[in-house]
Amino acid sequence: MRLIYITTRNSGEAKKISSHLLTKKIVACVNIFPIESMYWLNAEIQEDIEFVIIAKTADDKFDEVEAEVLKLHTYQIPAIFSWKIDKVSKKYGEWIKKEIKK
Repeated sequence: MRLIYITTRNSGEAKKISSHLLTKKIVACVNIFPIESMYWLNAEIQEDIEFVIIAKTADDKFDEVEAEVLKLHTYQIPAIFSWKIDKVSKKYGEWIKKEIKK
């Protein structure tokens, strides 16, 4: 299993990207939540409210998820990164596999 972390401009963009990934059957589940972000842009520190997507998917789906996110994302350089999960409960892992398109 893999968790993919994606920051977005707002709730609407997070839901649009999440719905797209779910419809394509390349993620089984997403969590969306607001965050306060601080980052460098144009030689200044910026502060924003963003929305994070945590997508739950199969270990081999990162490249496919990234390609689909890049089609819809409004940022020039979106944050898209992942963690490989080495342990997951048996039933949850089976559910993830069942919901992901092969």
